[in-house]
Amino acid sequence: MAHRDPPGIIAPHLPADVYRRAEATGQPVVVIVQATDHNGRPLGHYLFPVVVAGATAMGCWGLVAALCALLDTAVHAVTVIAQTAGPISVGGITLKLARPKH
Repeated sequence: MAHRDPPGIIAPHLPADVYRRAEATGQPVVVIVQATDHNGRPLGHYLFPVVVAGATAMGCWGLVAALCALLDTAVHAVTVIAQTAGPISVGGITLKLARPKH
């Protein structure tokens, strides 16, 4: 099991026997601190939700654009049919769908 010090400790704890031996012999003690430990989360943890949200937003805008194009096509089709058909009458009530061109 790997030993992990709590954050904020500059150097790891030296065992007492190592310290006393170095003190008695005058031998230097070399402390190696691994500086690659990250305290925060990696960028991938934040990047993935942002990419998913961006793709969702782009998909929604694409859906809105497709719906607008579909409605535009439907309105043009109704206009062409109304101009071609002329007035429509049902039971004596006449309805003009388009204005005549003069």
